[in-house]
Amino acid sequence: MTTTTTTPEAVIADARERIDAIDDRIIGLIQERAAVSAVVQQTRIASGGRRVHLAREMEVLNHFSEALGKPGTSLAMTLLELCRGRI
Repeated sequence: MTTTTTTPEAVIADARERIDAIDDRIIGLIQERAAVSAVVQQTRIASGGRRVHLAREMEVLNHFSEALGKPGTSLAMTLLELCRGRI
């Protein structure tokens, strides 16, 4: 039986690589979300509506808050700002 010894440094390096890959996926998803949000905003404006739908934003805030607690609300606010800009 062979035993592979993994050093703490190797474990940390591997974990950091995985985190970096996850972060890249998150960034890609945020960019995709922003593009979809732009379509929604443009369509809403073209049909005579407002750029921002506050009731929908509250749904997003509640969804993140329920899933992630108070930090989820902050994350959702940042996400909304990235996807629609400042009001």
